Amino acid sequence: MAQDIEHEKTPHGERAPACTVVIFGAGGDLTKRLLMPALYNLARTNLLPSNFALIGVDRLEMSDEAFRSHVEESVRAFAADKHYAQTLDEANLKRLLSSMTYLSADFGAAASYVELGKRLEAVKTSHHVNDNVMFYLAVGARFFGGIVDQLGAAGLVNETNNQWRRVVVEKPFGSDLASAQALNTQLRHSLAESQIYRMDHFLGKETVQNIMLMRFANGIFEPLWNRDHIDHVQITVAETVGVEKRAAFYETTGAMRDMMPNHVFQLLALTAMESPASFDADAVRNEKTKVLQSVHRVDAVTDSVRGQYSAGSRDGQALAGYLKEDGVNPGSKTETYVALKLGIDNWRWAGVPFYLRTGKAMAKRQSEIVIQFKRPPFSLFRDTATEALTPNALVIKLQPDEGAMLTFGAKIPGPKIEIGQVHMDFHYKDYFQNAPSTGYETLIYDCMIGDATLFQRSDSVMAGWDIVRPLQEYWADPKAPLAHYAAGSEGPAAADELLGASHRAWRTLT
Repeated sequence: MAQDIEHEKTPHGERAPACTVVIFGAGGDLTKRLLMPALYNLARTNLLPSNFALIGVDRLEMSDEAFRSHVEESVRAFAADKHYAQTLDEANLKRLLSSMTYLSADFGAAASYVELGKRLEAVKTSHHVNDNVMFYLAVGARFFGGIVDQLGAAGLVNETNNQWRRVVVEKPFGSDLASAQALNTQLRHSLAESQIYRMDHFLGKETVQNIMLMRFANGIFEPLWNRDHIDHVQITVAETVGVEKRAAFYETTGAMRDMMPNHVFQLLALTAMESPASFDADAVRNEKTKVLQSVHRVDAVTDSVRGQYSAGSRDGQALAGYLKEDGVNPGSKTETYVALKLGIDNWRWAGVPFYLRTGKAMAKRQSEIVIQFKRPPFSLFRDTATEALTPNALVIKLQPDEGAMLTFGAKIPGPKIEIGQVHMDFHYKDYFQNAPSTGYETLIYDCMIGDATLFQRSDSVMAGWDIVRPLQEYWADPKAPLAHYAAGSEGPAAADELLGASHRAWRTLT
């Protein structure tokens, strides 16, 4: 097992140190749509190293020129996309393309890693880089362990005090607790924990990173952020898309494995964590892990709902049900929706329920965290309709309209004491100029400078899988209930009942 080695960190905001990036799966969709535009953005903002090389590795036969052409096409498409519309920086695109070479390889063949070692030596001279290397595994999860084994056997991940070797592993990290533990053991045979950067691209979003800043940099929130003042918390990650062309992946994964142990639980941890001693990576990750380890065992029967979308409509357009999607087994029990009720057993949150939901083919694309505060005593308002006393809520909006909203009651003008609900609405776009981004820029840059704050540590990953273990065991029974909801709706009725039993309700997808 490799030992952790401390390396000097580059301060945030400065150019990353000289390095080579090796992307396994360089011909794939992730590389084309997200990684290459992210690297281009880093070049455009002067954060990419001055001395930089990129080696694309994949099983496809391709020349260096063809690979560069493939990348150029993806970056130009990114710049022209209506969501990112910008003037293409031709000089930095040219610089990025000139840094690239391509290696055709068999991921399971030792000879390919010998060739990779030779290529790394070659680019040191041709591109004036040093021995720092980031290996990015933009491949299917089944390749993770084997690639790292081969890198280790070839001596390509050995570190010294003067040079680092880091491996970025995309999700999913395992499919349950046992497989995650097995994969971690396999990776740790060749790598130290400090060399493993477990990617969750959701953490690259500016609004997700701002959750912690909003809490701890503002004195008006933190004093209220506890069980004395908060009634419950809702976390929603809703998507309008169905499975589209990903049925092969989704049939073996489902909504729970795809979203809960990573994206949604990271939002839970950021919302519920204690203040870290500093913004050092381990200080932050310690507090996040404590939250997940404090979640009490889920009762799969009473505290969870799984659902699958059936035929429906949105904006007058007919939507197919999940069982009619291309590649889906007609008898599939795969869930496309999950709702959970969780409790956290610590002094801050004991007795406060956390309601989590995620689903596909929903009414709106909406990711948000709702902090609902307790109602005021009704005695002062005995002559006012109590339903008008809507609880105060802080809504942290993550996507698509990033920002925050605070709801509170105010007197309606007139001689009577009547209360209306009003909103204070903050939109990021009104205050800050958002640079076109894929969400991967921050994460790639952080890996280059050695900041692991936004990457998951092994104990956090295991804690997440441990939380959902009772659900996986219960849902493995073919007779376990599976609710249905119309595509284009807000989810199954059973999810409403999860909150309705305590006279609560989901915030409407708006």
